[in-house]
Amino acid sequence: MARAIMIQGAGSNVGKSMLVAGLARAYLRRGLSVVPFKPQNMSNNAAVTVDGGEIGRAQALQARASGRPLHSDMNPVLLKPESETGAQVIVQGQRVGTLRAGDFGQEKPRLIAPVMESFGRLCSDADLVLIEGAGSPAEINLRKGDIANMGFAEAAGVPVILVGDIDRGGVIAQIVGTKAVLPPEDAVHIRAFAINKFRGDPSLFDEGLTAIETMTGWPSLGLIPWFDAAWKLPAEDALDLGSRQGGAFKVAVPRLGRIANFDDLDPLAAEPGVSLDIIDRGRPLPGDANLVLLPGSKSTIADLALLRAEGWDIDLTAHIRRGEHVMGLCGGYQMLGQWIDDPDGIEGPAGPVAGLGHLDISTVMRPEKRLAQTRARCRITDTQVNGYEIHLGQTTGPDCARAWLDIDGRYEGAANATGRVRGCYLHGLFASDDFRAAYLAGRGGASDLQFEDGVEETLDALAAHLETHMDLDRLLRLAEEPRA
Repeated sequence: MARAIMIQGAGSNVGKSMLVAGLARAYLRRGLSVVPFKPQNMSNNAAVTVDGGEIGRAQALQARASGRPLHSDMNPVLLKPESETGAQVIVQGQRVGTLRAGDFGQEKPRLIAPVMESFGRLCSDADLVLIEGAGSPAEINLRKGDIANMGFAEAAGVPVILVGDIDRGGVIAQIVGTKAVLPPEDAVHIRAFAINKFRGDPSLFDEGLTAIETMTGWPSLGLIPWFDAAWKLPAEDALDLGSRQGGAFKVAVPRLGRIANFDDLDPLAAEPGVSLDIIDRGRPLPGDANLVLLPGSKSTIADLALLRAEGWDIDLTAHIRRGEHVMGLCGGYQMLGQWIDDPDGIEGPAGPVAGLGHLDISTVMRPEKRLAQTRARCRITDTQVNGYEIHLGQTTGPDCARAWLDIDGRYEGAANATGRVRGCYLHGLFASDDFRAAYLAGRGGASDLQFEDGVEETLDALAAHLETHMDLDRLLRLAEEPRA
């Protein structure tokens, strides 16, 4: 039976996901068999697993850091927001329905069984399970029925490390305040703390560490400096998605309200010759963009309405008239067509909605979701692509006759007569170095990057960073065999 330890945060976005990835790679390099686990996640940036399910993108990165294939057990409950008050619920990789936020609390007691089942399977095949919490255990208003933080720690009988974020300020209050608000039966699970994202001279915080240790009774596992290369690793939260200044080739991406699977952008952001410009609301699409990329969306029809409300549809038409290129991926692909029909009201009121009209295709939304890890060949550049499909909807129309991807004899995608407007359902295109290089070269750009090698190097650097600044020996000693 594996030992396990849980990383919880004193607040959201303290760096839990990245710490778990770095710890996984560090302990893998020490010769341990490691597996990541997150009982409950909320994200529209998902990955497709080998067992035909989906998990949060952060767990996909952690699995990679662990040297493991992706499996739905690594994130048994995934919530994918579809509106301000509702989310699609994925259990052990499969969609089970949509719940309003107010109703989710009633469902949580029924979700602990599949969560524990998945956790048990992972524990049977590893030396160490690294568990990531969600949000913060200090949100005691959410404690009843909790499966994400202390509720899981109690059910599984696992120790907890609490992480604070010094970069946002108030880290002493974060850690000490968490101890103050937690009931004693929850606080007892916390065995130590760590401080993340420090900048400057660490000796200046010696008194701060002592104060936290004195007021909580918890030992410190380290003061972790800011990791400069963090941007090179895939982000899970859309709030972390930002522009990146590079070379002369400009890619403009409108920030959709329910943007999904935006890991498609990571290889472009990493390219030295490419500038990635994320266009926030209130800004027009830039007139000097070489490529406008319409990303995936969890709520395609709602994001299409947002795109029109911002005037981006007018900017896109002007961009095409200038002879520049457009790529639509998944939801963005659907938006480029003539119509999107939602007869069952999956995304809102039932009925058809006019698309942008730049591709002669139409999409019908269906409840069945396609989930697949996919290998394809680009018929234009004759390059191989490793990607994944994760979508609702079936797309047909005359422009599908110009499908530009071949997936084992099944043609995928569409293009207009000029070839300057394209779309497809395949995510991960630009992570394939040969395809990305050929695509950029065909539009006057250039590629000077081995993207996947760069991710591996960054994970190794993160592991070395944690080995230097955290007491990983002590952390490992604190891990325990789960009681449940």
